[in-house]
Amino acid sequence: MSKYAESNAKQPSRREFVQASLGMGAAGLATLGAVDTLFAAESISADKSAPALIKPGDTILFQGDSITDAGRKRDVADANSEPAFGSGYAWLAAAQMLVDSPDANLKFFNRGISGNKVNQLAERWQADCLDLKPNVLSILIGVNDFAHARSGDYKGTLEIYEADYRALIKRTKDALPDVRLIICEPFLLKAGAVDDSWFPGFDGYRAAAHRVAKDANAAFVPFQTMFDVAVKVAPPATWAADGVHPSASGAALMAHWWLKAVSD
Repeated sequence: MSKYAESNAKQPSRREFVQASLGMGAAGLATLGAVDTLFAAESISADKSAPALIKPGDTILFQGDSITDAGRKRDVADANSEPAFGSGYAWLAAAQMLVDSPDANLKFFNRGISGNKVNQLAERWQADCLDLKPNVLSILIGVNDFAHARSGDYKGTLEIYEADYRALIKRTKDALPDVRLIICEPFLLKAGAVDDSWFPGFDGYRAAAHRVAKDANAAFVPFQTMFDVAVKVAPPATWAADGVHPSASGAALMAHWWLKAVSD
């Protein structure tokens, strides 16, 4: 057995890692298993543009709003640093890949900022994306574009969201023509302040993100679809008490499914 294979053989499984990271008991792991079973039964899968999106030596960047930010320390800029990542799905996914591939020299960064919309990503894109020269870029954005417009705090529309998103992707590809893209589906759960009145308006933003991903030949991670299946296993508040920000269980499920999109 090679040294690398020997090292990998000693690594915990994805479920064991989630359990260790979040202190999930048998019931929590059973929930992950039940959700995976429902995914399989309903033929739900993550759209992918390549068999393996992440390669040895890659720099991987997570971008987005508070769901990606997850309380990270913005004065810490180091790669692969938990304080620089916060406690959300991005850190769980990155940490698992570092466990799975300890010799792959992967560098993970998180530059999500709470409250951001697509236009605010664009304002900081040079420093917080292009200058980092990621090989792989994962974006989750859209909840604030919808919610802030709904509350009257922002004059954006679905059309503006999609146009801004397409412009951001074009700008990225122009500067980094070989970048591999992962676009995540924005999501809401009916919990907290989120009720039926948020739909079907929000569904348009989900569809727009999917169109952007398809046209950019990006992997697409169907988070809303994932949570729609998850609520058949446990109530929406289990995954996101306020309907927007994932609980530990919700973040673990997101990381689990994000990893499927990039590595299965």
